[in-house]
Amino acid sequence: MQVIRTIKELSVLEKSKTVVLVPTMGALHEGHRKLIQEGSTLKTDNVTLIVSIYINPIQFNDAVDLEKYPRTIDEDYKMCEEEGVDIIFMPSDSEMYPSRPLVNVTETSLSKGLCGSKRPGHFDGVCTVVTKLFNLIKPNYAVFGKKDYQQLSVIRQLVKDLNYDIKIVAVDTQREVNGLAISSRNQQLTTKEKEKSAVIYKALNAMAKSSRTVSSEIIDLGKSILEEESKCIHIDYIEIVDRTNLNKLEIIDRPALAAIAVKVGKTRLIDNIEIDFE
Repeated sequence: MQVIRTIKELSVLEKSKTVVLVPTMGALHEGHRKLIQEGSTLKTDNVTLIVSIYINPIQFNDAVDLEKYPRTIDEDYKMCEEEGVDIIFMPSDSEMYPSRPLVNVTETSLSKGLCGSKRPGHFDGVCTVVTKLFNLIKPNYAVFGKKDYQQLSVIRQLVKDLNYDIKIVAVDTQREVNGLAISSRNQQLTTKEKEKSAVIYKALNAMAKSSRTVSSEIIDLGKSILEEESKCIHIDYIEIVDRTNLNKLEIIDRPALAAIAVKVGKTRLIDNIEIDFE
């Protein structure tokens, strides 16, 4: 396994090989392992599997959140070695942004609701860094998780609108035994908070299995479960949206997504579940 820290070193990539990219911000967990394993399924002798590890500062709209984001480099290396990663690309801030970027990449529709309305500038930062990674690494495949469904949707649109010849591979959310979506931010939870956070998936499951079709009624169901089961969880939003355009739905008459964002103590968690329409 090779660790590359500079853009210049990326010239070692063989242009004739297929490249699979798993973009991450480090603090790798079992959810990331699943993404890497999904990328590994595409491996042959002519495929290079690359994991990027970069905590992108311009997607954080809170300096404290950026500062406390977990950093576990030794453990990250170990997981990548275990999963047969060929290259880790781990640039510094000065390498990725040698000066303040004057050009950013902005998505104007899918990024406006859900987390986009709560974290201004976040998706501009995501789109900008992913565009840079795509331009630098030139992957044929890029692997993303469904846990951040809005991010996945935005990246798919970016690939389409900027004419990248990249196939986006989507991987289902990986969960703890109690149903909590695996996330790097879970490291910031106390044992009690992690136990209480299981109610998030309980609420989502109930919403998905409900026979109701009026979104407001299903949202009220989710809220009632969250509020009844855990006093330490503060709801940021619960919404039901169209899976294609992420617009809010009043009636579930098409494939939908129930999305939740909450604060548990000082930690913000997101999760979602797909609701199929029959």
